[in-house]
Amino acid sequence: MLDITKDTQSVTTFRRRSGEFMKQLKKSKRPVVLTVNGKPRAVVQDADAYQALLDIAAEADANEGIRQGLEEANQGRSRDAEEFFAEFEAAHGISD
Repeated sequence: MLDITKDTQSVTTFRRRSGEFMKQLKKSKRPVVLTVNGKPRAVVQDADAYQALLDIAAEADANEGIRQGLEEANQGRSRDAEEFFAEFEAAHGISD
């Protein structure tokens, strides 16, 4: 997890000590906020930690899609798969 008091550095410091920062990123798995003129401008993160974040986001997106689908089904806003595919095939000129 990001600790804003420890994980914020200027771009200049990051440039000067990039090797140290790369070791820190790999060890801590915490991102570092880079600042320009005291304002946050970028976030640098270890590649494995970033991939884990992408995986979590993808799973959350899939779970939300499932939740929405179940909600629509519970509200009666669904139809039989055979009916859908028959309509789809007819609309697109697909025949068996």
